[in-house]
Amino acid sequence: MSSLDTVVRTRMKVTCGKEELAGKLGIVGRGVSTRTSVHVLTGVKLEAAAGRLSLAATDMEISLRVEVDAEVEDEGTVVVPGRLLVDIVRLLPGSEVTIEHRPEEGVAHVTAGASAYTLHTYSAEDFPRLPEIDETESFSVDRRAFLETISKVGRSASRDESRPVLTGILVRFDDSKVVMAATDSYRLSVKETPLPAGPGRELEAIVPARALAELARIAQATQVETLAIGIQENQILFSVDGTFLTARRIDGQFPNYRQLLPESFESVAEIDREEFLDVVRRTSLMAQRKSPLRLRFADGELTVSAQTPDVGEARESLPIRYDGDPLEIGFNAEFLRDGLESVTDERLKVKLISPLRPSIIQGEGEDFLYLIMPIRLAG
Repeated sequence: MSSLDTVVRTRMKVTCGKEELAGKLGIVGRGVSTRTSVHVLTGVKLEAAAGRLSLAATDMEISLRVEVDAEVEDEGTVVVPGRLLVDIVRLLPGSEVTIEHRPEEGVAHVTAGASAYTLHTYSAEDFPRLPEIDETESFSVDRRAFLETISKVGRSASRDESRPVLTGILVRFDDSKVVMAATDSYRLSVKETPLPAGPGRELEAIVPARALAELARIAQATQVETLAIGIQENQILFSVDGTFLTARRIDGQFPNYRQLLPESFESVAEIDREEFLDVVRRTSLMAQRKSPLRLRFADGELTVSAQTPDVGEARESLPIRYDGDPLEIGFNAEFLRDGLESVTDERLKVKLISPLRPSIIQGEGEDFLYLIMPIRLAG
């Protein structure tokens, strides 16, 4: 696929299959900016040429590009309000949609059967120049393995934009594996996944968590076995099944997560994951107004409790294997639930030091860990 940044033509008329156009607009429309006063960033760029209609959108953090088979009567380029176009095309009747841009009128006409809509347009010359796509500089990775890694660590990325580096996920490749790490300073997820093929050299980038979430959304809907990745100086490119997603790499120094990991633990609990998760989900209902979950580990038993003044309290116990002294520790209910949901093994381990030191949740393997900071308990 060549760059979409071509000479802006004066007129465009193109006809596409409605279902395919609606599906591709649904993908690219997620790149439209919703938080800007720059109107052109709220649009989708349409470029018709050589029997194809190219669609592009960007919010300056990520960009999405796809193509649709089309009957091109007049080649041209225009930017149309993105969300509105997505909704209109999705609801149009019939099997074909025609889009015609008349620059002298400053509008685009969208028609399907007896339905006709007129949309005001933005100048394609004002649309940002998107990164060049050079597929020769990319490498392929197993789609399922890469998506599994994203799903394990993505929840731990911060949503606090005052610390941009923590809103990203550290992605590091070497010859045989990919390692991803994410932290919001209250919990840390690290996943190491073997790759049958990779870049052939070490590569590292801090990628916006949102970009990887969008990639997962797109790639989960396809049946292809691989996706392509290209890392440039300030951009990272993902390509899967004809969809191109580019994201601006986050500048900064990602925390050295290895230094955050305790070297030893005082005790270890082995617990049935599903039973533990069910108990946490139920007792969390009583952990309101930032009240913590209280976990008491003892020989053969874990007691999980929560209490919120003027609301109520909950207490449940479940059997465990435990090899240490009795210990009571508090955790944020949502963070604990996220950690348990990220483990997929039937049994898990909770490694503990003290009520004020971080704990680690792991499955039966060593390829994933979830570190969670405790909450000081009153009383």
